[in-house]
Amino acid sequence: MRPPLARLARPTLAGQFLALQLVIVVVVLFAVAGVSLAQADAGFRRTEGRRMQAVAETAASMDTVRVGLRDQRREGILQPTAEGVRSLAGADHLVVARSDRRALTAVDPRRIGREIDMGDSDVLDGRSWTGVTDIGGRQVLAAHVPVIGKDGDILGFVAAGRDYPGPIERLATAAPTLLVYLGIASVLGVAGSLLLARRVKRQTLGLEPGEITRLAEHREAMLRGIKEGVLGLDAEDRVTLVNDTAAELLRLPPNAEGRRLADLGVAPDLVDAFTDRVQEPDRVVLMNNRLVTLNRMPLYYRDRPIGSVTTMRDRTALVALRHELDASRTSTEALRAQAHEFSNRLHVIAGLLELEEYEEVGRYVNRIGGARARLTEDVASRVVDPSVAALLIAKASLAAEQGSRLLVSDATDLGLHDEGLSSDLVTVVGNLVDNALDAIRGDDGSWVEVELTEEAEGAEEVVDVDEDEGDGASAETASAASANAVRVRVRDSGAGVPTELAEQVFRTGFSTKGPRDHESAHSGAVPGRASGRGVGLALVRLVCARRGGGVDVTGSEFTARLPYGAGDTAADVGEEGSRP
Repeated sequence: MRPPLARLARPTLAGQFLALQLVIVVVVLFAVAGVSLAQADAGFRRTEGRRMQAVAETAASMDTVRVGLRDQRREGILQPTAEGVRSLAGADHLVVARSDRRALTAVDPRRIGREIDMGDSDVLDGRSWTGVTDIGGRQVLAAHVPVIGKDGDILGFVAAGRDYPGPIERLATAAPTLLVYLGIASVLGVAGSLLLARRVKRQTLGLEPGEITRLAEHREAMLRGIKEGVLGLDAEDRVTLVNDTAAELLRLPPNAEGRRLADLGVAPDLVDAFTDRVQEPDRVVLMNNRLVTLNRMPLYYRDRPIGSVTTMRDRTALVALRHELDASRTSTEALRAQAHEFSNRLHVIAGLLELEEYEEVGRYVNRIGGARARLTEDVASRVVDPSVAALLIAKASLAAEQGSRLLVSDATDLGLHDEGLSSDLVTVVGNLVDNALDAIRGDDGSWVEVELTEEAEGAEEVVDVDEDEGDGASAETASAASANAVRVRVRDSGAGVPTELAEQVFRTGFSTKGPRDHESAHSGAVPGRASGRGVGLALVRLVCARRGGGVDVTGSEFTARLPYGAGDTAADVGEEGSRP
């Protein structure tokens, strides 16, 4: 098998420019040559035409020529006379002819007596003429002048001519000028090519065209292969770079590059997040029903801002898994709290037995058993859904462990048990209760009250969901489309959410809790943002909005509404059908 031929090395950028310039020089040279030939031809016709006309007029005015034309017996004197004039004038041809066009003289004696090619000459009409004719098979620039007798009659005419030079002869005449042009053009072309190549390579960071092509191909391949979304903006906040994942998350049209985000229908809150000059790592936003983490990096060139690059990571599925883990952790903590509580009670019972306080032991057992039984019975009688009931009982144990109380409102009446709705209720109730417990942690006499009620069919309700969050829910969504709904109210004894933060607590990972600070969003702490926090309330809004409901806050009371039944729009939060 023959080895493949080695691929010829591609010329450098300077070499390509040089070749291009040389091609341009050659093209220009041919154009100049053509122009020079045309100019030489025009100059030859003009100069030699005048000179030949002067020679012919000189010959036509000689008495010898008139005598020879008038008297046939003296025609012999015309040949030496014509040759003498031709030699002195430097003409190639000088012919004396009668009015019948018969030549009486010629450089070639064999042509004497032959008829002359007149072309379109009108010399026999008594007018001089200059033009190109044919003599002996060659083109001749000729001047015809009539010979007029004393009585005014036309005796004949004189034709003086120069052989017309061919293209090579004319090119040879113009060669010096062409060589000068060629030299100047070559020097300028080479110098210009080198300077242009140097400037272009400086602007392309020293990369050759092939390297730039490969770099662009690799860049495109990497952008397509990155799972995270990538969005590049210039200094004017126009899209300069967007991969498929980013376009899908933001729902951008195919022709998004070169246009502003605001002109592409992106929500104002998201535009602010992408153009915010303050860097905030792992910023969480709600983007078209997805929880997305943003990392924005400003770009600078010579200390001048030229744009930014933002990466987007869809963490909806991650949040769902995290919530499942939190649910497991809640159950574990509840069991631990109950085990701790039962251990303490067993110690009390054992001590009373050792003291032989048998009656007190009985009363104590009845008291603690009745309290737990009453709580379980009370929750179970009001909440039919076992998952939600178990969650409330577990949260009650956690509240008791931190020195707080979890109360179930007397107005609670949830006789509904739907598997799909149950999962969403656990998500909403669990996050709202956790948020409330965080708000009152460490307060004396603190409490959290939960109320779960069903709305009657046909109730009219306007759901206040911020359209800018991109959760797909309109602020005018009415419950008439899905009349049945569960209303969840969770309030606590804390200070409550300031009015100016009532909307922000549901947005973009907003939280007043630092990494080690357990204060809640409505505990009166100074507002701020912290990495990895502020997801619970955003998740509550997401779950409610995907069912066509909503959530709001007034002071320390959060109210969530989850429609169900006909027109149920519940959708899995996770990417693979898992619910948080």
